[in-house]
Amino acid sequence: MNVTLLVNPAARGGAHTGAATRAAERLRAHDVRTTIISGGSAAESSELLRTAIALGTDAVAVAGGDGTVSLAIQELAGTDVPLGIIPAGTGNDMATALGLRELDAEAAADAIAAGATRRIDLARVVRDDGSTAYFGTVLASGFDSRVNDRANAMRWPRGGSRYNIAILIEFLTLKGIPYDVELELADGTRERIEGDLVMGTVGNGRTYGGGIPICPDADPADGLLDVTLMRPAGRMRLLRLLPRVYRGTHTTVSEVSTYRVRAVRLASPGVTAYADGDPIGALPLTVEVAPAALSVFTP
Repeated sequence: MNVTLLVNPAARGGAHTGAATRAAERLRAHDVRTTIISGGSAAESSELLRTAIALGTDAVAVAGGDGTVSLAIQELAGTDVPLGIIPAGTGNDMATALGLRELDAEAAADAIAAGATRRIDLARVVRDDGSTAYFGTVLASGFDSRVNDRANAMRWPRGGSRYNIAILIEFLTLKGIPYDVELELADGTRERIEGDLVMGTVGNGRTYGGGIPICPDADPADGLLDVTLMRPAGRMRLLRLLPRVYRGTHTTVSEVSTYRVRAVRLASPGVTAYADGDPIGALPLTVEVAPAALSVFTP
């Protein structure tokens, strides 16, 4: 097997580079031919990946977090080239979805060398200008996208605790945002929801923000997406709900509605959505499931 291993040395913490080296050494110990590529920018990394795929690489691996994994997803969606993940980022939510989060670089490389793969769904985002992008975990809009804005701007602390601090700070100015949500449900029927929401999330995977199970029942291989909508409530009420969000038991409270959908359109003025931890576009956006669009290595 010939594996192309992508690493982004510009990512925070520098952990990606060391993880890539250890993973490459482990793969080569399994007689897997491994080529490390590293772009100086997202665009350059994408171009290097496209070249490797065109030249016939058997597989792509990524040493990094959700943002770097997302670069690979854009190139691999709809192909038979499998993706392996060496978890080395801040959130690692895609690795969580695949059961890889707790693996070190060597164990993740072992999973690639073993060669077991399966296909999972992706979510396909269609922007108002017609451009598209894929994501593997969760699209966040509203309160949670503002948390992402704040967390990404923070220089300290490192790791998932940044999200926890950003959540608490954003509570100080929390208020409802006008939304127009159009759902295509699992049974093919349609439903429209208009009114103020605190947030609207769309999950192909269960978690975002480094393990928060915002869509706790999402399954990335069921051919559907999970939508979680939260309506406004008093600030103290929502603060008391936070522990339930972290446990994944928030879906039973009256302010929260969940749906299983084939597609959803989210519209709200002045809101930017995040997916796989990075900005993906301003609302309105349409998100549709892309069934079995990605082949992945599994432990």
